[in-house]
Parts: sequence; structure tokens; C-alpha cells
Amino acid sequence: MCRLCSPTTPRALCPGKAPLFSAATETSSGAAAAQAARTNITAAPLPKLSGEPGTRLLIKGGVVMSVDDAVGNFAKGDVLIEGSKIVEVAAHIEASDAHVIDAAGKIVMPGFIDTHHHQFETGLRSSLSDAIVVNDGKPENARNYYEAMLLGFSQHYRPEDVYINELYGGLAQLDAGVTTVMDVSQIHHSAQHSDAAIEGLRDAGRRGVFGYFEGWWDGKEHPGGARRIREQYFSSDDQLLSMVMGGEIYIEGYEDMWQIGRDLDLQIALHVVTTFGMTPTFDELAKKGVFGPDNIFIHMTGMTDDAWKAAADAGAHVSLSVPIEMHMRHGQPPIQKALGLGMTVSLSSDVECTMSADFFTQMRGMITLQRMHANELALSGQDHPGLMRCADAIRHATIEGAKGLRLDGKTGSLTPGKEADIILLDAEAINVAPLNNAPGAVVTLMDRTNVDTVMVAGKIRKWQGQLLGHDIDKLRSELEQSRDYIFEKAGVQHDLFA
Repeated sequence: MCRLCSPTTPRALCPGKAPLFSAATETSSGAAAAQAARTNITAAPLPKLSGEPGTRLLIKGGVVMSVDDAVGNFAKGDVLIEGSKIVEVAAHIEASDAHVIDAAGKIVMPGFIDTHHHQFETGLRSSLSDAIVVNDGKPENARNYYEAMLLGFSQHYRPEDVYINELYGGLAQLDAGVTTVMDVSQIHHSAQHSDAAIEGLRDAGRRGVFGYFEGWWDGKEHPGGARRIREQYFSSDDQLLSMVMGGEIYIEGYEDMWQIGRDLDLQIALHVVTTFGMTPTFDELAKKGVFGPDNIFIHMTGMTDDAWKAAADAGAHVSLSVPIEMHMRHGQPPIQKALGLGMTVSLSSDVECTMSADFFTQMRGMITLQRMHANELALSGQDHPGLMRCADAIRHATIEGAKGLRLDGKTGSLTPGKEADIILLDAEAINVAPLNNAPGAVVTLMDRTNVDTVMVAGKIRKWQGQLLGHDIDKLRSELEQSRDYIFEKAGVQHDLFA
């Protein structure tokens, strides 16, 4: 049972509980089925077995981009998986007992890692597509993100709204090849809201980092509820979900949030945005020497050189949402600043109420902006940084995100011993073929329609373009009902052309 199961909303499939294929597809039987399963993933039992102890999968004959210099890349290579783990990556692997996935014409690479995504806003997609982040006093910007979303829409969420938004948003990104997310859920109005967010993350079936950010209602559990949540949901490191503490410095009492996070050995993540007037506070924290390698700084726009140096010296991580930062007036994305200081830099989608959460958009935003600035300096005869390459953009979308979330021992690259968070991208599709450069094809040509197969910890979650295990039509209906409720309670007319 899940939060959407009730007499009034019967489900065809329950998230996280449904078979990956219906019984009607299981046409093979006996020895023939066993033999078919060894050579062809279309044998029905295989998706059910994937990711389970003892199950061996051989991804064969793909263009393998490992994102691990020690492993290397292969124009034609194989990846062997046992249970949830990658066992071997090589040009050719013999494994007669393994189920074979034919990856000819596919690019095989680690799944994308989104280090900052407000998934509770999924049902409000594009509702603030023209908005900037804060009110600047001009009539055209009276409807802005901070007032409309955080002080408006978010105040009306029920736990069931949190759940369906989290679940649907997670599935949508999983469908697009994003196998890991840090969910920045600023919706912790009660313990029930927090529990619903965690359940939505869990039921999507991908790797998730639960970001325990702010809540607004009287009697809210936040921030002290972090202790209960840590013990109840995140006492083990051997699971798909982990936890980060929100530590927003624009909120009164942020010092307590930082202390709680460190007491619980959690990373502390926060938005650092000049348009919120955070620069003086951030400078003071830099002078006090409170930054550490447990900090994830989101955006980092408009901060002083001294604060940047303090953050870099402390080993802090930077999460950039380049298209959003350009679109919503956060300030110029500090790509080169962070790279020049040798910081780990990841990519993140931020808010779907304004911009797409697919990672092809994020990679293209980053590489084109970095190259635009470098090229402009070059054209004017000035010293300029090296041009970002497509392989660099892929690293920021994968292994650098894993490092930022302390997950690089588990995911972010196709490295033997890591968990099998793997995507297969169609390089024979009409928007890509013929394949001439693998990193270039991923970054400059592809979009979410090229995501063919997705697995998380060895479990097949999407196969040949089809997301498995969920009744998407039913979930979409639930999301629309939630959207309608929130619009009504917020007193906002649902106008498709506003």
C-alpha cells in the first residue's frame, strides 16, 4: 500500500510494489525461458530479477564511457553487473551465466546526478516560467518566485500533495536518465509532510538525498525533527536514500540548523544568492571560519573573493543551476570562478516551475556559457581560460555530483565495485546518427528521448523507452488533482496563457 491507495482512488499499480511486467507478457516457460533469459532481456523474468543477489547482467557491445580514468572508455565494450554492483568493465567480457543486454548502437554511461531539485513543485511546472527570483518593485515582476511559490503556493500543501509531487517528479527524472537527486524540499510544515516527502523519494525507486530544508506552519517539527528523521529513515548507509540538512542563512535560527546537521554528521546545504542580500552574512561566516567540507553551496552568485577563497580552502562543494541562474536573475553563474579555485562543481535543475529538469539542458547550459565567456575574452585579445569540453560537462553531471553528495564511493562512474547506476542512450536515433563523437553526442545533440534504458543499483527501472512499475496515467491524474487544489487554495486562477 502507498499514500495513493484508498477506496476513492484505487490504483492499478502501487509504487514500489508492482511487478515490472504484467503476467500477460510472461509467455515463455521452462527451459526455453531460462535459455532466452541468458541471451535476451526480453525474457519476462529478467526485470524482476535485476538488481537481486546472484543475478548477473552483461551489457554487451555498447560505446562505454566510464567517467573513470583508471577504467577508460571503449568504442565497443562490455559491463558486467552482479546484483546491485558493477563487477567488470572491459572491451570484451565472457560471462556464460549472465543475462545479456545487447547495447549495440547505445552509449553506456553512469546515470546523471542532480544535486539540487525542488521536487515538491512538480505539479506547478511552468507556472512561473517568466518569473525572477525576488520582487524588484517593477510591475512585470510582481509575480516572482519567492512570493508566489514559497510564501504562496507552498503554504497550502497537504502531505498527500507532497507525496504525489515528489513521486511524479522523481519518476520523470528517472525516465530522463537522472538516477540520483538531492531533493530540496522546503515543505516541512509538519512531521507528516516530511514523512510524505521521504516516501515519495523512496517509491520512485532511484537514489535520493533527502534535503531537510525549512517549513513554515506553526507547530512545525523543523529543524529539531532532523533527529527523528535521521534515526527513523537514515540510520543505515546501505540503502538508496540518504539525508542532508538544510542551513539557509536567510532564515532566523540558521545557526541551530548548522549545529544539528553537524551533530548528526550530515552535510549542510544552502542557497547562496546575492539577490537575497546574503553577501554580508556569508562574508561573516567566512571570517568566522565555519565553512567545511560538509557544506554544499547552491548557486554561489555575487559572493566576495574573500568568501570564495574561504569556501574553497574549506573544501566546500558548489552546485550550479546554470539555466535557472541566467533566467531568474540569481546572478551570473560562477562557473569559471569555482573551477579556477579547484572546487568540485556539480549541476542541478532547481525548479521546474520555471525550467526543465532534464540534464541535457543542464549540460548544454553550462558548456555554452563557459565557452561564450572564454571566447569573448579570446576575441578581444585578452587572456582567457581553456574551453570546456563535452567530456568535462559529463563529469560535472555525474562523478562531480557524486563527490558533492558524498556518494562517489557508490555511484557517479562505471567503476568495478560501485553500484550499477547506469543509463543506455540511443546513439542511432535520428537526432544523433551517425555517431562520430560520444561525449559530443551526449552533450550537444541528445535529449531525454534518447534515454533508452535506466538502472539503479542494478535494478532495471526503464527498458527500451518504457518506464517500468508505475501506472503513469493514474499518477498524472493524481498530480493534476493536487495542482487544482493548490491553485484554488492559493487563490490563483489557472490560466494557460497568463
